[in-house]
Amino acid sequence: MLNVNQTSQLLTQMENSKRIVCVCHDNPDGDAIGSMLGLSLILKENFKDKEIISACKDQAPASFKFIKSVESIKNIINPQSGDLFFFLDSAEPKLISFHEIHPYLFSPETTKEKGISTIKADHHPSGSEFGQINFLDPEAASTCEIVVDMMDAVDFKINTDAATALLTGIYTDTGSMMHSNTSQRVYRTSARLLRAGADQKKIVENVYRTTKPSSLRLWGKVLEKISITPEGGAVSAVTMSDFRSTGSHFSELNGAIDYLNSIPGMKFSMILSERDGKVKGSLRTLREDVDVSAMAQKFSGGGHKKAAGFSLDGTLEEERRWKVVPGDASTRTSTNSG
Repeated sequence: MLNVNQTSQLLTQMENSKRIVCVCHDNPDGDAIGSMLGLSLILKENFKDKEIISACKDQAPASFKFIKSVESIKNIINPQSGDLFFFLDSAEPKLISFHEIHPYLFSPETTKEKGISTIKADHHPSGSEFGQINFLDPEAASTCEIVVDMMDAVDFKINTDAATALLTGIYTDTGSMMHSNTSQRVYRTSARLLRAGADQKKIVENVYRTTKPSSLRLWGKVLEKISITPEGGAVSAVTMSDFRSTGSHFSELNGAIDYLNSIPGMKFSMILSERDGKVKGSLRTLREDVDVSAMAQKFSGGGHKKAAGFSLDGTLEEERRWKVVPGDASTRTSTNSG
């Protein structure tokens, strides 16, 4: 929940701006798209006289095309695009490609000097405070929850379309409310959004019941390459060749890691995937005694205790290992007679 000072700061920044830009991280997931579009829709409803822009380098995955205004997302921005920037669901500036083109947008001191306001809202436990105002809550299961708290604090109306967008992010970041981060707060916020008119049926039908053939082919590649590490991890990898041969997009990898996590006895699961000259690692665990964010930090990544990731420059190269077993090979050959 926001305190009085935070609420006042938030309201003042929004009221004093003319053009507001909502930005999420590259390769957006449900929480990124949901929080960005949800906030944009609320601002459009409550500020009829302001220009509201949603921006992300990458297009939204097909499963989120049902969210209102998804077609209006811009893939490029500049400092002149707005006088107030919201950065959503992004632990670090490097997760947003606009950072490479306009790095000073992510410097609180520089933006303040140039008369630009910036606000960051995020639920990742590791990350920097690159907004002039930072609403950071690692206890939240999703950034969408934080957006709801922010808008309720300033008493802004959440319409049906915005509620659907925000509930989408909560659903995806809690694994349909089956992950261990599904707290009482998650249920309270979800109920709040359902009362506002969120279309739960539409979310379920689009996010969980519209898997494309290309996605299934890609997931088949993931399952085909599963290996179990000595540490008790289920690991798989996807190359650029796999994406091409299955006719799939990077975003279609979302959901595949849940199958690795379902293997009994696994301590953690990891999928490595090639994209744009980099290797992205996604880590998950269902166990209380495993912290995958600590694993990701070893590769300059981060995230949550049970869901984390990292990115490294390079490509994937397959390596096969063989083990020599003592004994006579003939004793391991069986014959049938009769």
